[in-house]
Amino acid sequence: MEKVVASAAEAVVDVADGASIAVGGFGLCGVPFTLIDAVHDRGASELSVVSNNCGTIGRGLGRLLSDGRIARAMGSYVGENKELARRYLGGEIELELIPQGTLAERLRAGGCGIPAFYTPAGVGTQVAEGGLPWRYTPDGSVAVASPPKEVRRFGDREYVLEESVTTDFALVRAVRGDRHGNLVFAKSARNFNPLCAMAARTAIAEVEELVDAIDPDDVHLPGIFVQRVVVLTPEQAADKPIEKRTVSGR
Repeated sequence: MEKVVASAAEAVVDVADGASIAVGGFGLCGVPFTLIDAVHDRGASELSVVSNNCGTIGRGLGRLLSDGRIARAMGSYVGENKELARRYLGGEIELELIPQGTLAERLRAGGCGIPAFYTPAGVGTQVAEGGLPWRYTPDGSVAVASPPKEVRRFGDREYVLEESVTTDFALVRAVRGDRHGNLVFAKSARNFNPLCAMAARTAIAEVEELVDAIDPDDVHLPGIFVQRVVVLTPEQAADKPIEKRTVSGR
């Protein structure tokens, strides 16, 4: 089945206001910048975003965030995005913080049709007991807090019940793809990208290289999970910003 579309703008044409979107990447690694920019240019707002983090100011999801397009975010890490922290503490956005492994498993479970699962992560904390601030009011009081979750004992340990995550769309980036939507990811870009694609009803992939075929043993994500493929230009494929530059001592 031919899944290649002509442009990123065409690929996201049905991403409407209020849509839920799972976005791959970790920090600025493996982030689908071109597709995010296309959603931004389309003007979609009131979005509900699921991603490990929310980009950085001016890059990735940070563009949507800075323009007030994101109404709700689910993620694990916000420490490097001061704009997200400002909007969250100021009551401008709802934010559900989730343990990183739990977030990954909630996405995977959604893609596998598993409605919920038990995990020890979060037992004995507000993750399980409820009360984590999801949204503040402008005066700093809590407007919406997380509800308590079911806790059950298996053997000699307690586990908290976590529900799976599914979304309307997913935006992911792969190093290689074919016309059927089979994808290969480069190194650590493989962490959240496949899970996000699995969890979405419509997964859109930007690929750095389009090939005629991929050896089945090399496929990281089967095309059954991908509905649209956008081929990046050489300039877009080379756009891989470094979040923090470090140098080693002499």
